[in-house]
Amino acid sequence: MFKSVSPKFNAPLMEENILKIWQKREIFRKTIEQRKGNPEYVFYEGPPTANGRPGVHHVLARAFKDMFPRYKIMRGYHVSRRGGWDTHGLPVEIEVEKQLGFNNKQQIEEYGIDKFNELCRKSVFTYIQDWEKLTDRIAFWVDLEDAYVTYANEYIESVWWILKNFWEKDLLFKGYKVVPYCPRCGTPLSDHEVALGYDDATDPSVFVRMPLTDKPDTSLLVWTTTPWTLPANVAVAVHPEVDYVTVERDNNGTKEKLILAKNLVEKIFKDEIVKVVDTFKGRKLKGVKYKPLFTYLPVDKPAYFIVLGDFVTTEDGSGLVHQAPAFGAEDMEMAKQHDLPILLTVLPDGTFIPEITPWRGVFVKDADPQIITDLEARGLLFRSGTLTHTYPFCWRCHTPLLYYARDSWYIRTSAHRDRLVELNNTINWVPEHVKSGRFGNWLENNIDWSLTRERYWGTPLPVWECENQECKHRECVGSVAELSEKAGRDLTDPSMNSGRDLDLHRPHVDTVHWKCVECGGKMTRVKDLIDVWFDSGCMPYAQWHYPFENQEKFEQQFPADYICEAVDQTRGWFYSLHAISTLLNDAVSFKNVICLGHIQDAEGRKMSKSLGNIVQPWDVLNLHGADALRWYLYTASPPGQERRFSSDLVGDVIRSFTLTLWNVYSFFVTYANLDKPQGLTVTATTNDLDRWLLSELNVLVRDVTKAYEEYDVLNATRPIEKFVEILSTWYVRRSRRRFWKNDSGADKQAAYSALYTALVTVSKLLAPAMPFLAEELYQNLVRSVDETAPESVHLADWPNVMEEFIDEYANRDMELIMRLVSLGHSARQKANRKVRQPLAEAAFSVGNPAERKALMNNMDVIADELNVKRVRLLDSSTEALTHTIKPLPKQLGQKYGNKYPAIQKAILAMNAEEVASILQSGNPVKVAVDDETYDILSDEVEVKAMAREGFAVAEQGAYVAALVTDLTPELVAEGLAREFVRRVQDLRKSAELDVADRVELFVEASAGLRSAVEAHEAYIKAETLTTKLSFASPPQNAAIVGDEFEGEQVKVGLIKT
Repeated sequence: MFKSVSPKFNAPLMEENILKIWQKREIFRKTIEQRKGNPEYVFYEGPPTANGRPGVHHVLARAFKDMFPRYKIMRGYHVSRRGGWDTHGLPVEIEVEKQLGFNNKQQIEEYGIDKFNELCRKSVFTYIQDWEKLTDRIAFWVDLEDAYVTYANEYIESVWWILKNFWEKDLLFKGYKVVPYCPRCGTPLSDHEVALGYDDATDPSVFVRMPLTDKPDTSLLVWTTTPWTLPANVAVAVHPEVDYVTVERDNNGTKEKLILAKNLVEKIFKDEIVKVVDTFKGRKLKGVKYKPLFTYLPVDKPAYFIVLGDFVTTEDGSGLVHQAPAFGAEDMEMAKQHDLPILLTVLPDGTFIPEITPWRGVFVKDADPQIITDLEARGLLFRSGTLTHTYPFCWRCHTPLLYYARDSWYIRTSAHRDRLVELNNTINWVPEHVKSGRFGNWLENNIDWSLTRERYWGTPLPVWECENQECKHRECVGSVAELSEKAGRDLTDPSMNSGRDLDLHRPHVDTVHWKCVECGGKMTRVKDLIDVWFDSGCMPYAQWHYPFENQEKFEQQFPADYICEAVDQTRGWFYSLHAISTLLNDAVSFKNVICLGHIQDAEGRKMSKSLGNIVQPWDVLNLHGADALRWYLYTASPPGQERRFSSDLVGDVIRSFTLTLWNVYSFFVTYANLDKPQGLTVTATTNDLDRWLLSELNVLVRDVTKAYEEYDVLNATRPIEKFVEILSTWYVRRSRRRFWKNDSGADKQAAYSALYTALVTVSKLLAPAMPFLAEELYQNLVRSVDETAPESVHLADWPNVMEEFIDEYANRDMELIMRLVSLGHSARQKANRKVRQPLAEAAFSVGNPAERKALMNNMDVIADELNVKRVRLLDSSTEALTHTIKPLPKQLGQKYGNKYPAIQKAILAMNAEEVASILQSGNPVKVAVDDETYDILSDEVEVKAMAREGFAVAEQGAYVAALVTDLTPELVAEGLAREFVRRVQDLRKSAELDVADRVELFVEASAGLRSAVEAHEAYIKAETLTTKLSFASPPQNAAIVGDEFEGEQVKVGLIKT
């Protein structure tokens, strides 16, 4: 009937077999083709870069990207799932630089931009086979055959069209601003790129003296962590409303006066005694002049005086901030307001210019110690130390960034700040706090997008500028056709393009010129490239070469219903998508987004090469398979939180969940193949256990469906795990005898139908998250008996909720029974009584009349589960246990102070049972003392339960389970018989018998055990499928086991009959 299922589960082998089925039958292609014409569900793949090998963090993102499109396909939607490759930018350039042994831009230009870029083009797919292999293995279904590529001319042309649109809206402009700048890569970075590269750094912490011009004995005390910027100092800023002081102190035998913020005196001078000689507001210092620290560069405007700035804080430092306008955005703003000179003392490679003679050609960070030594030698250094703080590094080469004044091109995103926020409020963010938190705050503090990069491999900025310095006319080009028209030749025709095919990259695009319409001069493209994040943010349009073609396709595929990446993309791809669509067509580009927390090692540490704790995905896949890996990522924590990761943690999924489901599946197939039940469709059933199972199953369908619709990953997965647990440990275990029956009556048929329905439904619910195991169950349980069924679970319809099967009362009652049984087992453990040892009685206290009724209706179930002869209700919870209460002095003393003794006395005077009952229900106890009433909480009073003699007790809130633990000889004998059965069952397994095989037993036992076996022979024979039991030595051909337990000895022989 069904393919036999080995109880030994081998996940990698099973998954490899399923992969072959998918590939042979082209299931992925069919998921797209068979849903054509249906409503569209749009998923955008954030394009990875394929010039590096994929890691476990890529598996994380791809697992989450995969589950919702799979679900939507089963719901009948058409999902194209187009892939893409991010092929431009520094990641590619740096890899090629390493190959060539280059470490600066000059070497690239000497080598030749054309040859360098050709190597970049070739390198972008270095590891594409690794990506494709991993993508297939983890069952991330994405169309890589028709993937978009960001270096394609068609893609670039669409990007140019967007930039031309911004140009025409006056959103694209050139400005001289202080920008985050990587001296190693020789290019500015955008604000969201900077956010990707923060790390801890140890920098100098230096206080310097700046003597006043007219008071040589008085100095400004100025703090900085960037001594290398001091040669560019032109002013000092103070806050106009902060209180400042002049203090007098001893400086190696001479008196000196220092000016600093009043509230920082103690922090700076610590135990040193200083005299405050004057106190005043910062505004009084306005215009006060001081002597420059360095005079390597002449100034062409007034400088070296105090300016007022509201940005000055007194949290750190001295309350006086040195101003070097070339190296700070606020400093540059001060320069504009006060017409200060701008001293650019550093070259683009991060070294000092020749005029800074002592440190010419020295990298600025390397010059810091030398500058400090110089200041100390001239008596200008007050104190020097170090400070560890968070500092921005280049997100690709890890060089510390400099803030550096540069000419750069910007997108005026700040002009649309309010609209960016408004549209963001319409997006469903998971986790929700990102909407108004990390992403929302970013938008509310939006600054203009630093667009251009001074590099080589990327999308060229399509702006041409007249070379005539007096003209400088600029034009922005929005298409190849427009460029051809301006150039006066068809650039797509190799014969008109020096025999070359069109290439919109440098240096080829830089050879296109035309006459300036203003002055007749030569129009030449500016050398800049654009930010690669702008490239990737254009993908909703550029992947279709919109608007030049595929207009209808674009409209079908915009905006995305769903995107997903790690949380750092809030300032990367998520931002670029949102900013571009807002500025371009006043719309969101995605409706739902999941932000993923980062992967950590098993101890919660960041994975890094230096720690040697990086887990390679293939190591896990080869050992545990993709399903377990995926399931762990979904269920370990909410998506936005960090998740610990190791091979062992993934292995726990196999042990705690997959094997449980596999064992149920194996159990069903084994017995179904023996009995060959007919008509496995569920109909109305009279069995309470079946009704409960089908009710729970349909609640599961309802809740998991709701979770998928709400992008709630935990509630789309964890409830399945919980259901499988009760399916195994409750339904199957309590139904075993129904499957063992010799007859094939209606009750047995109903059990098969209920279990079959549960397994098939679970396979479909699992399909988006555990695609391999879901397929394994579906192929065997569905396709093997119905060739007309969809040929894959991933082509099947999502289960519908059958409301008529849902009985919330039955679910609630059974949940109560399972809870009481669990409490009963806890009481057993306290009394050290094994489950196989029958007990005389279990008594319970429950919370309300409805629960008492449920208990009375299920006494036989509880008795069977707990192996007791009788179940009853306790007359009251105090029948089996008493409580003592102890007010906790630490908690109550800290909270109530000198009132504690009176409160303690009042609590101890109260009825202990009433106090315990109130606290265990989660409510506070009201205690009256001296006409005041206090709410005493459960963590402020220790409640201890004491079992009365003759009972073993377990308690949970309002629920109490009490077991009578005294044993009669009859109970002891029955317990021995059950222990004997367990040994026989183990022997059957070791003899590798089929579940239906009948056997003959040969028993040699000590007197007590023999008596017990004789007394319970019928029970033993029924449980072990024994046709004959003899007290005799086993024959030579028998399987034999010997054991000792409970002071008895036994030797059992078994032969198949």
